[in-house]
Amino acid sequence: METRRLGNSDMDITPIGVGAWAMGGGGWEFGWGPQHDQDSLAAIHEALDLGVNWIDTAAVYGLGHSERVVGRALKARAKRPFVFTKCSLVWGQQGEIGHSLKAASIRREIEDSLRRLDIDVIDLYQVHWPDPDADIEEGWSEMARLKEEGKVRYIGVSNFNVKQMKRAQKIAPITALQPPYSVLARDVEEEILPYALKSNIGVIVYSPMYSGLLSGAMTRTRIAQLAPDDWRKRNPNFQEPLLTRNLRLVQLLREIGDRYARTPGEVAIAWTLHNFAVTAAIVGVRTPEQVHGIIGAGEFRLDIFEAGQIDLALRNEALVA
Repeated sequence: METRRLGNSDMDITPIGVGAWAMGGGGWEFGWGPQHDQDSLAAIHEALDLGVNWIDTAAVYGLGHSERVVGRALKARAKRPFVFTKCSLVWGQQGEIGHSLKAASIRREIEDSLRRLDIDVIDLYQVHWPDPDADIEEGWSEMARLKEEGKVRYIGVSNFNVKQMKRAQKIAPITALQPPYSVLARDVEEEILPYALKSNIGVIVYSPMYSGLLSGAMTRTRIAQLAPDDWRKRNPNFQEPLLTRNLRLVQLLREIGDRYARTPGEVAIAWTLHNFAVTAAIVGVRTPEQVHGIIGAGEFRLDIFEAGQIDLALRNEALVA
């Protein structure tokens, strides 16, 4: 699998990486329902064995559980992959989630993440959300100090707009941006992705399959069977009237993929990688079988005609102007 340089770092990463959000399991506000740790571990090892060289997680996923699972997987590897995680979403004793960019909070978070992951340094440490906005400078200054101290190799941001990135850059360079991006979420195309490209900020997009909706495996029946605590049950794109439109788009992705023996999910991921600003895509997997359904996206590329087909469909569905 080819690699690409991530922003201003010295890290050459594969076009897809393991996303560990769902590996946090259920029982928290943004959980994906029950998840067996053995399935998570097997999925991570399968992806790494097939050439993927990085994992993205966050402290808040499963309220620390995802990081612990990733840490267990790392212990079994002779060669450690790059490890990316995030801070700024914190939780209380009852599991209630809040936001903090205070320096002391970030300092506590990095120590907790290092302990859960059982590593000495994090390759890319990211601010999960720019909230509270007024504390961006304080939070980013602390991130820069963590880098100077060697606790993290590089620092990045997630869900920031251009104005917020410019404020951070006055303090320290941004290595990477993590925005949501898929055929169903294109807001970042107009301003944010061009700015990142111009500024040599690497872009690793999340939810390229829109949380599984574009994978080809998500049917009305399967959506109806999602666990009660699966956050996707609250998402309008998983409900009518948008669901019928979205499944029409999945059918187009399936038709394109059938020409190359690729899954709809691989086509959806390849569509995000078609944008010159995008370095790589975070792909959530929960089982080794799911890895097999997306691993081809690491090498598959859309041609101009196929990308145009998808863009035309998006216009017909009134998803773009």
